[in-house]
Amino acid sequence: MEIDRKAAGKAFSAYVQAYDPQNPKIALKIAHTYRVAALCETIAQSQSLCSADIDLAWLTGLLHDVGRFEQVRRYGTFNDAESIDHALLGARILFEEGRIRDYLASPDEDELLETVIRLHSVYRLPQQLGTRARMFCHILRDADKVDILRANCETPLTDIYNVSPQALRTARVSPAVMESFARRQATLRTLKKTPVDNVVALASLTFELVYPVSIRVVQQQGYLQSLLHFETDDPATAAQFAQLRAEMDAYLFAHTQA
Repeated sequence: MEIDRKAAGKAFSAYVQAYDPQNPKIALKIAHTYRVAALCETIAQSQSLCSADIDLAWLTGLLHDVGRFEQVRRYGTFNDAESIDHALLGARILFEEGRIRDYLASPDEDELLETVIRLHSVYRLPQQLGTRARMFCHILRDADKVDILRANCETPLTDIYNVSPQALRTARVSPAVMESFARRQATLRTLKKTPVDNVVALASLTFELVYPVSIRVVQQQGYLQSLLHFETDDPATAAQFAQLRAEMDAYLFAHTQA
C-alpha cells in the first residue's frame, strides 16, 4: 500500500486550521504530532521494516492525536478523565466520520490504523492483539511517550495542567506515586492526587519504552533529566525527587548495559 506523505501532511494541516493556533494547547499538539510522526519513522527504521511499513508507522504518528484538537475546543483540557477519551474521539473522527480518506486513499490498512490510534493511550494493550498490530502499537506508544517528555519541558506545566505556579512548586509527590515509581511502573491516572504527581507520571513513562532506540533518544534529548530535576520550594519534595532520580539512573544504567 502506497502512502502519499505530502498529501497526508496537507490534509492534517487543513484539519488543524479549524482550531486556534494561538492557543498554547493547540500549538503544543501540532508540534507534538509532527515530532511523533518523525519518531515513529525512526523507530520503524531501527527495526528494519520495509518502506511501506515505515510509511505506515509515520502515518500513525500523524493521526494519533487528531482527537486532542476537538477535546481542547470542547473542554479546554488534555485531562481525559475530566473530559473525553481523546484516543477514542480521534478514532471516531477518522473512521466513523470517514475523515481517514483525507489522508489515505486505500482502505487496506484501516483496521490496523483504527486499532493503533484507539489503543495508543491505554495503560496496557489487550492480550489478544495480533503480532503486527502490537508492533505498530508499540512503535506509536514509544514515540508518543518520548515526545511527551519534550513537550512537558518546553511548555509550562502550569499551562498544560491548568495549575498555578505556587500549587506546583509547593506540592509533594503522593506516596502511591512514589511506590509505583519504585516498582518501575507507569503511573496510573487514578494514583495522581497532587499537581507534582503529573511530573513523576511523565518520567515514569520511560519504564514502558519497548525499543532500545527509544531509550537512547530519551537519554540523548535530556528532557527526562530536566523533569526529574524539578524545581520545588519544599525540601521534602526535593528529597523525593533525589530518590526518583536515583531510581531512574539505576534503571537506565541497567538498560544501557543490556
